Amino acid sequence: MSVRWIGCLLSCLVAGWGEPAHAEPPAVSRVLFGSCVNQNLPAPIFERMLQADPELLIFLGDNVYADTAGMQVMRDKYQQLAALPRFEELRQHCPVLAIWDDHDYGQNDGGADFEQRAAAQEVFVDFWGDPPDSPRRKRPGVYDAHLFGPAGQRLQVILLDTRYFRSPLQRGERRTGGPYVADPDPNKTMLGEAQWQWLEKQLREPAELRIIATGIQFAAEAAGQETWSNLPAERQRMIQLIRRTGAEGVLFLSGDRHWSEVSAVRDGAPYVLYDITSSSLNQIHPRGTPTDNRNRIHDTTCHVPNFGILQIDWSAPHPTVMASIVCVDGSVPIQIRITGDELRKP
Repeated sequence: MSVRWIGCLLSCLVAGWGEPAHAEPPAVSRVLFGSCVNQNLPAPIFERMLQADPELLIFLGDNVYADTAGMQVMRDKYQQLAALPRFEELRQHCPVLAIWDDHDYGQNDGGADFEQRAAAQEVFVDFWGDPPDSPRRKRPGVYDAHLFGPAGQRLQVILLDTRYFRSPLQRGERRTGGPYVADPDPNKTMLGEAQWQWLEKQLREPAELRIIATGIQFAAEAAGQETWSNLPAERQRMIQLIRRTGAEGVLFLSGDRHWSEVSAVRDGAPYVLYDITSSSLNQIHPRGTPTDNRNRIHDTTCHVPNFGILQIDWSAPHPTVMASIVCVDGSVPIQIRITGDELRKP
């Protein structure tokens, strides 16, 4: 863990003659995120991420390529990830949060029909070091929420599980992105009812900026790949929930695609809902051609190993975010500035 966070921890534990301190936690101003790590390949990007000095790190799924119903095989692959140079240093540098996508879930494109989902969850929380009282050890699904920073500079991180409860997807003619098509069935679910109810409570919690981490893209159109757009009723439910709760400052982070891009939802949304996709941490996309996405708002897509950075400016009442995609060579092909006013109702 970094000197900054160690110092904060100590100051919170001890003050004066050993009395508990009441110092407020520091604001988080630099969040790194990324997805898709093949544990069988080198990952020099971890060195680049350490150089960026993260204050918070979010792994957005496909953190290993397990693709197995054998839990010992899955554990072994997590240990391969842990053995990659600089990975453990990253975990010690700052707080680390993680969700899963299909490959670390255990089944390619898997959903609620994966028979080993409960066992895979146990392996997941063990590897990521969830404490004994973690909600993720007591309930189905790896969804969770965390709050960082003092009043006026509160960053809420909502980690969604888009695998454990997800209904089967509808297939059609295969396109560039895959075989899936939008399914209007209102009885199908992305999150499951318990997670939806939990999410509503989280969105009603006070926070100045909210990150919603989702393994698959939220804002991209359905172009064959797995995306929230495959279940349009669920995607609309999310938009309506943000509106109904009055939650402001929402920013989506996603992975999965093996390229990076920035998308946004405007129609029907209470304000612009940005979705920043970062993928992959150590793999080059073999095709190099992104799927169709009318909601893409930045001309550039990135197909080499990369990670994302959110640089948060807390100096104004409504924080401004500079979102960047950083490649393994240090170049920054994608950068977008999001003002605090953009993440609030006009």
